[in-house]
Amino acid sequence: MGVLLSCPALADEQSSAAGFLEGSHLQLLNRTYYLNRDLRNGASNSLGANAHKPVSARSGYREELAQGAMFFYQSGYTQGTLGVGADLHALFGLRLDGGGGRTGTSLMPWGNDGPPTDYSKGGAALKLRFSKTQLMYGEQFPLTPVFGFNDSRLLPGSATGLSLRSNELRNIELQAGHFTATSGPKSSNHDGELNTNLMQLPGSRSVDYLGGTYAPSKNLSLSLYTSRLADIWWQHYAGAKYRYPWAPGRLISMDANLYSTHDTGASKGGPIDNLTGSLMLGLTWKAHKVSVGYQKVDGDEPMDWVSLDGTLGNVALANIMQVSHFTEPNETSWQLRYDLDLASFAVPGLTFMVRYTRGAGASNSHSDNVFYTQQGKHVYDDDKDNKHWERDIEIGYVVQSGAAKNLALRVKQSVHRSTSGGRYPDHDETRLIAEYPIDIF
Repeated sequence: MGVLLSCPALADEQSSAAGFLEGSHLQLLNRTYYLNRDLRNGASNSLGANAHKPVSARSGYREELAQGAMFFYQSGYTQGTLGVGADLHALFGLRLDGGGGRTGTSLMPWGNDGPPTDYSKGGAALKLRFSKTQLMYGEQFPLTPVFGFNDSRLLPGSATGLSLRSNELRNIELQAGHFTATSGPKSSNHDGELNTNLMQLPGSRSVDYLGGTYAPSKNLSLSLYTSRLADIWWQHYAGAKYRYPWAPGRLISMDANLYSTHDTGASKGGPIDNLTGSLMLGLTWKAHKVSVGYQKVDGDEPMDWVSLDGTLGNVALANIMQVSHFTEPNETSWQLRYDLDLASFAVPGLTFMVRYTRGAGASNSHSDNVFYTQQGKHVYDDDKDNKHWERDIEIGYVVQSGAAKNLALRVKQSVHRSTSGGRYPDHDETRLIAEYPIDIF
């Protein structure tokens, strides 16, 4: 993910503002992205040109290669009690390979005839700062556990609205927001509705959130957030992260997350009553880290969350894998993960990760939500052992010095298998990603 897409710290007070131009920063992030999803065991691609073909004639894979160029400009703040600034972005995507029969990777937009040769979009936001509090209005890249953008495709998604971040209280960051429109990763539209990740509920025209994180020490942080998707649901979040360095080069880590989601207002998304939690425990031993994750969905509706154009969004759960999420109604899942940092083996910048997650027990036969059942595709048979698994492998390398310093290369491979009737089709998937950030000034 590009440096400028992460939320900047607000540690510097307005009294130290350098000036609108003097404190500005412009970065170009180049990204080359190849994605191939080979659908297995009878699954087929129903998007693009395949939509006009009988099921038997549709292709069984999705494959695209695209080039992205992303400009991110962040101004400094004007001097004085109240600082004024602006953030701008311009994003360009170019299709290098792919067609109507292979579209659907979300690297590029798709239509009845396939992806265009290119697409672009841009946006701007005005920002004000008083002391350690920042107010922004415009097109932004919000990032909270209850509403946020995702950068897992060629271009990131964004949202238009109002956001507030404050670090006035020691060790506490507070956030609030009101957003009314989105621009998804595969869209040039800036006025998209707010949808949920599973894309089965009606769209909404506003989402509000309020919350914050308390970090009493560098090893512990506690988070609480609440959000409202207008006339759809209330969603509450509680999270805790703890790191215990028990010896040099040895670390125990714990990440716990809990979501509670309930329909509200006009309940246009039908009845929703869901409690989902996850726990990830990790043990780091020098270059090695072994983690075990547990995730449980309690409810007859799936765990769902606000996303930008149905492309993942941002959610803080342990078993969100490369493709499948293990968030089906009443599902229980376990994960085993291994990470290796090869800097200890004289190869700084080279990392390796492998993880395996297995889920079972999905059941929604008692749900009264027509959007997730009758109008959806996935009603689970309680007489069958509904289960699935996914294995992900990732190798990454970041060039440490020379002319290509900070060039990041990643290879990501995923395999998924399930019993029939599950939400996620069987697949073998490969992603090749190259990113090169250039700080222009």
